[in-house]
Amino acid sequence: MYRKILITTDGSAVSQHTACAGVQFAKQMGAEVLALFVAPDYQYPVYVEIIPPSYPSEEDYIEQMRHLGEGYMGSIMRSAAQAGLKHSCLTAFSDAAALKIVDVAEERQCDLIFMGSHGRSGWGQLLLGSVTNKVLSQTTRPVLVHRLIREPGT
Repeated sequence: MYRKILITTDGSAVSQHTACAGVQFAKQMGAEVLALFVAPDYQYPVYVEIIPPSYPSEEDYIEQMRHLGEGYMGSIMRSAAQAGLKHSCLTAFSDAAALKIVDVAEERQCDLIFMGSHGRSGWGQLLLGSVTNKVLSQTTRPVLVHRLIREPGT
């Protein structure tokens, strides 16, 4: 039914558990996995003409975020490889994570977006996480929202 599944992660423990469930779902479907980490856009300092020497350049920031994203998506890639699934990963940049998730799903022709009910913002939200809620309202593609019964480590 699904040939290509987009699995999102923000690096949080909740998101990592959701990603593992996403790989298991993809295995049941025999689907390809595309893992996605959306990093915030580079922010220039308020006073651009006085950039502190310790402030990273845009190139350094992009490289650091790509490295961080690869670390977050590493477990997804290993799980997909062990399951014998075709897999790839992508670090994208945007301050509007939900819109970037929707755009990537369309650009990469994903049949399904698999994401957690909560991510980095955590369990304090009453219903759905803000990114999940925005993705649901912005996409026409199917979204499978995975909800953990309890927070990881409890």
